[in-house]
Formats: sequence, C-alpha cells, structure tokens
Amino acid sequence: MNSTSNVMTGYSACPHDCPSTCALEVEIIDETRIGRVRGAKDNSYTDGVICAKVARYADRIHHPDRLLKPQKRTGSKGSGQWQDISWDDALDEVADRFVRAEAEFGSETVWPYFYAGTMGLIQRDSIERLRHAKRYSGFFSSVCVNPAWSGYSAGTGAIKGPDPREMAISDCIVIWGTNPVSTQVNVMTHAMQARKLRGAKIVAIDVYHNDTMKKADMALCLKPGSDGALACAVMHVLFRDGYADHEYLEKFADHPKQFEIHLQSRTPQWASSITGLSVRQIEEFARLVGQTKRSYFRLGYGFTRSRNGAINMHAASCIATITGAWQYHGGGAFHGNAEIYRFDKSLVEGTPLRDPSIRYLEQTRIGAVLCGEQDALFSGPPVTAMLVQNTNPASIAPNQTKVLQGLAREDLFLVVHEQFMTETAMLADIVFPATMFMEHDDIYRGGGHQYVILGPKLIDGPGLCRSNFFVIEELAKRLGIADQPGFGLGERQCVDQFITASNLGTFDQLKDEKWRDCQPSFRESHYLDGFDWPDGKFRLKADWHNVPWGRPPKGLGLQGDMRDIPTFPDYWDKTEKATGKYPLRLTTSPARSFLNSTFNETQASIDREGRPKVLVHPDDGKEFGIGEGDLVRLSNQRGEVTLHASVLECMQPGVMIAEGIWPNTAFIDGRGINTLTGDEQIAPHGGAAFHDIHVMIEKWLGSGDDIWHDNLPACQT
Repeated sequence: MNSTSNVMTGYSACPHDCPSTCALEVEIIDETRIGRVRGAKDNSYTDGVICAKVARYADRIHHPDRLLKPQKRTGSKGSGQWQDISWDDALDEVADRFVRAEAEFGSETVWPYFYAGTMGLIQRDSIERLRHAKRYSGFFSSVCVNPAWSGYSAGTGAIKGPDPREMAISDCIVIWGTNPVSTQVNVMTHAMQARKLRGAKIVAIDVYHNDTMKKADMALCLKPGSDGALACAVMHVLFRDGYADHEYLEKFADHPKQFEIHLQSRTPQWASSITGLSVRQIEEFARLVGQTKRSYFRLGYGFTRSRNGAINMHAASCIATITGAWQYHGGGAFHGNAEIYRFDKSLVEGTPLRDPSIRYLEQTRIGAVLCGEQDALFSGPPVTAMLVQNTNPASIAPNQTKVLQGLAREDLFLVVHEQFMTETAMLADIVFPATMFMEHDDIYRGGGHQYVILGPKLIDGPGLCRSNFFVIEELAKRLGIADQPGFGLGERQCVDQFITASNLGTFDQLKDEKWRDCQPSFRESHYLDGFDWPDGKFRLKADWHNVPWGRPPKGLGLQGDMRDIPTFPDYWDKTEKATGKYPLRLTTSPARSFLNSTFNETQASIDREGRPKVLVHPDDGKEFGIGEGDLVRLSNQRGEVTLHASVLECMQPGVMIAEGIWPNTAFIDGRGINTLTGDEQIAPHGGAAFHDIHVMIEKWLGSGDDIWHDNLPACQT
C-alpha cells in the first residue's frame, strides 16, 4: 500500500464475470472501509479506466443489506423466517446433513454448485477440491463460454489471439456480438484511441442499437442468430472482388479452394434475406475489411448465445483468415486468452483426488436435475444436498420455473454462501455470510487481456462474513478429509503455493509487481508459425466432433443437437423459430449497470436502469397494440413474465430486447426474465441460448406504475 495523506491506496482486481478483469486502485480509509475505486493507470490494458458500477464499489461493499451472520431457516422455504446461528453450529449441521444424505443415496447425491460471482482462482475453485475429495457429483459448467470457445478454437485450435492492446494500433476494429461501452469498457478505450490517433474505423455488429453501436462508424443491426450468414456473405465478396489473400490461405488454411466454391452461393443477396441487413450494408462492410488489412476482429460472447452460436463464432473468426489480417500488428481475430497462462491448479482444485467414474451434472440443467429428470441425472441418485457459492441460479439459470420448483423441494438440503439475501438464498436451509473481494486474498487472470493480477486482502469484512476458502476448509475438517492433499493451508499460503507452482514467483513478489504481463510474442499470438493444429493450418472446415476446447468429461458426451451441423461456415438454421403462436424473438442482453444479478441490489444501479422493461419495435407495437410504458406480458411454452414496454426503433421488427437480470421480486408477478429461457444445450459442448427465445406479447392492465412500485423490495422503492 502507498500512503497519500490520511488515505492509503491498495491494489486489487475486479473479481466479476467480465473479460476486462480491471486492475484497480482502492482508497482505504481504515481497516474496514474503502472510498473511491479507480482503474490502475500504469496497467497498460486497464489504462486508468473502469466502469461506473465498479467505481462505486463502496456502495456495494458497505451496503446496509449485506448478510452479516449465519442464518438457519425456521419457516417453510421462501418464507423469509430465519434465526441467527453460530458458524460452528451451522458448519456442524451442514456436515451432518451431507453425511446423512451420502449414507442414504451415495456420495453423488451431494452437488456442489458454483459459478462466476467471483473469478478469483482460489476463492472460486477451491470448492472443486472438496468435491473431488468427497466424490460428490461433478459440475459441468455450461452457462457461458462453451459455444464461444468451441467456435473460436474450431478454427485456431486454441483460446488465444492477438494482444488486445493492439486494437489501439489497428486501422479498423470490428466489435462483433458484444457491447463494451456497457460490459467491457477497456475495449472501447483502445478502439477510441485508434480512431483518435490513426483515424481507424469502428464497426459494431449486434442485434440492437446499444451504446456501442451508437459510437461506431458503421453499425450493422442484424437479426438474432444470423451472424453466420453475414460472415459468409462478407467472405463471398472478399473472394469475388480480389480481397482474399490467396498466398496466406495456401500456407495457413485448410481447403481454401473448396471453401471458395462453397461460398459462391452465399451472396449478399442471400444473406440480406436472412440477416435483415441491406445488400449495400453487407458490401460496404466487406469492402472495408477487405481494403483494410490491419483489421482487428474483437469477437464477443453475445452472438454465440444462440442454438447456432458456435457456428456463428467460427464463421466470424474465418474472415481474418481470408484477408490474412493475422499477419499484421493490429490485425487478426481475438476472443479470449484463456490458454496463455498454463496455471497449475492441481492443488487448488484437488485434481489428483478426482474419481473419473463420478458423474457430472450440467449447470444449465439445474431445474431438470432438481426435478428428478432421469436424463439430467444420468440415471443416478437424486440430488438431495447442495452447497451453492458464487452464483444465484434462482435468477440467472434458464428455465426458471423448473429451477424454482427444484430449489423449493423440502427434501433438498440447500446451503447458500452469499453476500446478500438473493432469490437462491431465500430458498436455503442454511445461509452463510460471504466476504467480498477486498476482504480476502485471491489471484485473477484476464480473459480479454493478458495480465495475472494479485488481489490481496485490503480490509476486514463486516460482521461474521467469511470467505469461500474458509467454508471449504472448515467443512473438510468436519467431513474427515482435512488430511487430503490441498487442505490444511491458510488462504494466503494457498495463493502463494499456486503462484509458485504456476511459475509466477511468490505471493510477496507478485504483490510488489501488482500484476504480471503474460502475453505471448507477436509471432505466437498471431500464429505466424502456424495455428494450434498438427499441420499448423487454420480450420476453415471444422470438425465439430473433435474441437480442441470444451470436450465434456468422460460419460457426458457431446452436447446439443449435432444433426446437420455444417463443417464449412454457413448459416445454420437452428434457432428457436418465431411461429404463429410465438411470433417474436427475444434476447436477454446485459444491462449497463448490472452484471448478471450482481449490482442489482445497489441503489445507483437501480436508479440508472429504472425498472424491468422490454424494448419493442414501433411496427410490433402497432401490430400488437403496445404503447410506450404499457405493462405487457411475454409468454412462451416455459412460462410468462410481466414487465413494461419501451417502444424504440433500435432493432429490427420482430425482435425484442430485455436488458439485465433484475431480481425476480422486481417483476409484477415475481417471475424473472429467465422464466422464458430454454435449458436445451448448444452444440457441440453445451451452453444456454439466452439470446434465442421465441415469445408472444400482450398488453396487460394499462401502465401499472403503482402496481410495480408496490411489488419492489424495500431497498428498491
């Protein structure tokens, strides 16, 4: 820490589920309180800029509604009746109930369930050590990255790419399927620098005119799930008009001649009818990237959260190969850098303890799992006990009606470790109060950049809040596994051993450095010596049965419907169709002031977002009799949701947008937006189709303003 006047400055990293993983400077007022949070100026990716919600982190860490003591349920599930309980008594009861459940149904009846409420590699992943040591059911993570990573690695062979700081020296930055003004502010920092200093063009491709689209020089607003068609038409023009780099393709790509023939029928006219873009827009975009060799394709997650998402990602990544953009500083296609770090996580996750015969259950199918569906349980025992950390499935998981039914089972012993009384915590039997990231030690890696960042403890947590690591260690003692490898360490000692095993030095050394730049060389990150395949060639022709990233654990098999999956990039007509009964398409896009269900408890974020609403095109408003501010009901075969309409011409007719994951209690009928989302898996390695939903819309009860306010929790009125 550095002393400035009476305030100290501490250094950390944003722990939330965002590829930016911003390096932070934190004002420390005393042992328990922080002040302002700023982006670290001497970190070359963060570059002093962070999002507004993290800059206001004092509002969250010192929120009056934080959980401060362990709680035990005394009434029925969801009744809100609790009594205080000591940590020792709570941990004893959890261990006892887990042992009793195991005695009745076997070890696989216990399902530790977690996700990305913190991206810290120690606090998030230590739950895996407990799982493996006790032979509890495995957790197949399938909510977020699977279609994107499968699609990107299908071409490159690895999840790595050009240094994202190279956007600042690019001549054209294509921001595809992500809204960085709201969700990855540093992408815009570097893109805007390129525009200012080099006159670079910024292209944004998305399904509605969000804040990033508004800042772009070229904004392409297409229909959800049609990105593969756009990519193919662009590549058709590149071959047709002489922009394809045939010399590069011959050396670095498989089957370029076959692919050119394949694209002959994928004309801009063909793509226009699928995407809703004009032929002129497609031609102009193709000419821009064809004439601008130094084009950087920044490929996001949003456009992969569709039943054809992996194919869309692969198709978009192929454009940089056709133009040869990979050869240039400021050129190529980047999605993430997950595979550059080469961490040794065996100690943290307890991988030597893993029994490969233990089943893995799918994260996105939590509703089906808890409702006892045999295909979801792989014909194994029911789940009768759960420990939930770092996630809020009652709000964020798809097919919410089924999820809530499963969580509400009286025979399910549910333990939730949380910072606030979330919808999931409300259904728990025991709730543990959790620390926040400045209140414990951890280490982080960038997804959208190349830094490893240390997050040392800066202040003490309030009340009786304890870290994830503490809970895992204390349960291990009570469950008789404390002598197993990886247990019995202190929190900082575990971080230190992880750092040392991963060849990053020691805790103290990294604390002095604050972060470590792990970006591979230009040659490696641009694949100038070949892509990550035995022959070194980019795969234009994807082998979806053997994609290098994301192979599910043994026994789980490939995910999603693989029938008719295209090998060459194409438009795969696999989305949930708008039909007579459900004539509109809905995407559940991120809100600027929330991050999944995080920050939807802070007043500044609530004030900025206003209330749950759905964006409706004027043509659809006219057809269905919907006006500005009307209360409407969206419905499909999975359920119905009531919220307000905002009529805007910001997307194509037939498409609606619902931004952000509001608490279920913020909706009139208590049903959140993921009531409408399906839990079917995306081929080839799973994932949830959050942006691929068909619905009906109906006007309901006039404006409903008074009703909405009456249904808000006290902290949101």
